[in-house]
Amino acid sequence: MASGLCLLLASLGLALPAGSQEPRVLRAPRALAADAVVEDWPDFRGPRRDGNCRETKLVTAFGPEGPPLVWELETGASFASPVVAAGTLVHAYRAGRETRVEARVPETGELRWRHARPTGYVDRYNQANGPRATPVVAPALGEFPAAVYVHGVEGELLCLELASGRVLWQLDTSEKWSVPQDFFGLVSTPLVHGERLIVNVGAPGGPSVVALDRRTGAPVWTSEGPHWSASCASPVVTTLAGKERLLVLAGGESKPPAGGLLVLEPASGKLVQAHAFRSKTYESVLGASPVVCDGRVFLTAAYGTGSTCLEARADGTFAELWTDRRLGLEFSTPVYLGGKLHLIDGVRDRAGALVVLDPASGKTLARTELGWDEEVVRNGTKTTQVWTPGQGSLLALDERTLLCLGDNGHLLTLALAPEGATITSRARLFRASETWTPPVVSHGLLYVVQTREERGGGHEPRLLCYDLRGE
Repeated sequence: MASGLCLLLASLGLALPAGSQEPRVLRAPRALAADAVVEDWPDFRGPRRDGNCRETKLVTAFGPEGPPLVWELETGASFASPVVAAGTLVHAYRAGRETRVEARVPETGELRWRHARPTGYVDRYNQANGPRATPVVAPALGEFPAAVYVHGVEGELLCLELASGRVLWQLDTSEKWSVPQDFFGLVSTPLVHGERLIVNVGAPGGPSVVALDRRTGAPVWTSEGPHWSASCASPVVTTLAGKERLLVLAGGESKPPAGGLLVLEPASGKLVQAHAFRSKTYESVLGASPVVCDGRVFLTAAYGTGSTCLEARADGTFAELWTDRRLGLEFSTPVYLGGKLHLIDGVRDRAGALVVLDPASGKTLARTELGWDEEVVRNGTKTTQVWTPGQGSLLALDERTLLCLGDNGHLLTLALAPEGATITSRARLFRASETWTPPVVSHGLLYVVQTREERGGGHEPRLLCYDLRGE
């Protein structure tokens, strides 16, 4: 298999780097139920960028070891989620001085192709120097094949053929628009919209947003002011008041700090409205993406910024409904479910509560403190410690069930009720911090990224696949 793969990659002008890791396969996943509803997960936070899974026949109950582990793969540092489309899993990570984009078989982890490029990126604040932005898979467009778009942490934008990994085009956005390294490098995931690829490049003096022809990488339009830098949030497209709108939460390193929501016409890039929304603290980021709530847009940020909700007017602009300075999320994007906003109000490693909000009024409908005692071993001595999900990531499985991935490797199943939530299953998947990459569910399989090495010299960063398929 390896020799055949090398020949294939060589014919495509690619190479298989030395020291390649093979997945450790533990079991075959269960067969999908005949009437199970499944879907691809080709984008950041899912096919609709909303953190909602529409699959059925999923097993949400598990023991302290978690769901059955199908396969695991030691990779390298990455905050990028894997994506699954057309029977292919794509993941990006850092290995040594390489950034790798890999395509694998979703059920086994078997390698199909790898694209590798050198990197010397050094983060200013975080020791994990791997990719941040999630790859995006787009279907074929006429004779142009299905493709993977990857925006690297240093600004390198790649378009790869999904079937082979062949480079279709590439563009260094940092070089083209003279964008300096931000606090955490390039984090925002590009958005595929029809024939275009929309990128929050955040160039000083503009543009803040560009739309590229996704077949060639040629610019189609660039946004006009305000010229806010790139944020850590990812753009979304929605229809509000009967008009299609592109929502980009922009703003990174600048003096004085500036940023907020850019509302654009996705066809032309014309600015409809700019809503200032940014901390006054210099070292601050906008990390959580805009959340669309049936004609409203919810924004949240930490560093004293808080949360706000805007409502669309008939002309397509927005009016502010409410603002709450006490509640602000650093980078965990809430989930809109059943007419309510669900979010983890947490501080890394220290606190975490599930909060349910009414987006129309900002009223807290329910708040459930999520904490539990767990035995740990320190210096050979067993002790009991209180744990929470911290700044956990949420994924909705249905209107009554959430998965929560805690920032120390815990996986929770949360059952929702009007009075609050109940933890119905809890497992420690690994003992590693900074588990901030949103989980993925596709075709009955759960994918989790372990970003950091385990405490005490355990596993290196990994991509793990678990079986949630039910009968």
